[in-house]
Amino acid sequence: MAFVQDAPKDSFRLSMLIYDTRYRSLTIQVVVLILFMLFLSWLLNNTIQNLAAKDRTFDFGFLLSRAGYDINQRLVDYTNDSTHARAAFIGLLNTLLSAVVGCVLATIIGVVVGVLRLSNNWIISRLMTVYVEMFRNVPVLLWILLAATILSETTPSPRDFRVTPEMQAADEAPKASMLFGIIAVTNRGTDIPEPKFCIGKPREECDADPNEGGLGTIDLGIFKVSLNLLALLLVFGGSIFAARRLKQQADATQDATGVRPVTWWKNLLILVLPSAILLWALGLHFVVPELKGFNFTGGITVLHSFTALTLALALYTAAFIAEIVRAGIMAISRGQSEAASALGLRPARTMRLVILPQALRVIIPPLISQYLNLTKNTSLAIAVSYMDLRGTLGGITLNQTGKELECMLLMMGIYPTFSK
Repeated sequence: MAFVQDAPKDSFRLSMLIYDTRYRSLTIQVVVLILFMLFLSWLLNNTIQNLAAKDRTFDFGFLLSRAGYDINQRLVDYTNDSTHARAAFIGLLNTLLSAVVGCVLATIIGVVVGVLRLSNNWIISRLMTVYVEMFRNVPVLLWILLAATILSETTPSPRDFRVTPEMQAADEAPKASMLFGIIAVTNRGTDIPEPKFCIGKPREECDADPNEGGLGTIDLGIFKVSLNLLALLLVFGGSIFAARRLKQQADATQDATGVRPVTWWKNLLILVLPSAILLWALGLHFVVPELKGFNFTGGITVLHSFTALTLALALYTAAFIAEIVRAGIMAISRGQSEAASALGLRPARTMRLVILPQALRVIIPPLISQYLNLTKNTSLAIAVSYMDLRGTLGGITLNQTGKELECMLLMMGIYPTFSK
């Protein structure tokens, strides 16, 4: 019986790294990596030499020094005695706030406009087309400046809300009045009611105390955590868990009997009642803004810079989202709509239950890109004096400390990090 021996294997030679296809791709990658690392080392060494020639060091110790400037809108405590690191943190929170609110508004507006562009009503579809083409073809910075100008120039000043004795005698109304009696829109900003908590004390004392009422807060150093908010989140999370359990029981009953039990009112009670009881126990009430002196006091002031930036970014990005939604809907076969109509579904339910769910696989990838674009476009906030990350770390902090390289590197690391 003859045995077939394997062919002898060639011994490894250095020339195989170039001429052998098994090793050539790996060789090219290693060479490119080495060249790239050499370039980085040269760049770093050149930067260190240039900094040393100017008697400057590369460090981030400036983040712990006193900032010395104020920030007009902030979500956590901050004073001009705080550090540059805290100022950068405030700017990051302002950036994220504008980005999140803008993405939500842009998604709602974009979906509505994208669906209406496919409407059989000629006027509605053409109006949506005009909106899309107008916002897409004008730079977003112009929309931000236009929104800021409209909000600051067309809104009344605080003194227009004042009622003088002469006006009372003549039974005259002031030039401006609060919306619904609780919201004041002025050329300085929008004053809205502020939620307050109060347990075991008169409301006047709780309202005069700037610290959080109710269960209080926990100071973590970087920011304070509201125990009221934590309690509300825990209760609401428990309500969601209970509602899911109720849905599972309803599904099991439907599978066993074929009859779906009515659960909507139970879900409503489970989701609303525990949170409402907790808020009542914490003494939730709202402090309405009041005109005292030359401005409104009490409540929360939403600056026009934030409103203009967020609204302009939302409307601009919504025009692109509308086209994405329209393309996703048109990518679905027309037979899906015809089949839904044959089953007796109305056009609105067909769009919501049949077309849009299938179009999501086409819509979501470019939609995420638009979210990233909106987030990066918040850096234009400096045009309307909104103190975001670009205005704090990349603006005042950079100019005060002279640490241009460090500030730019931090910003280049922060933006990609929360864009993931």
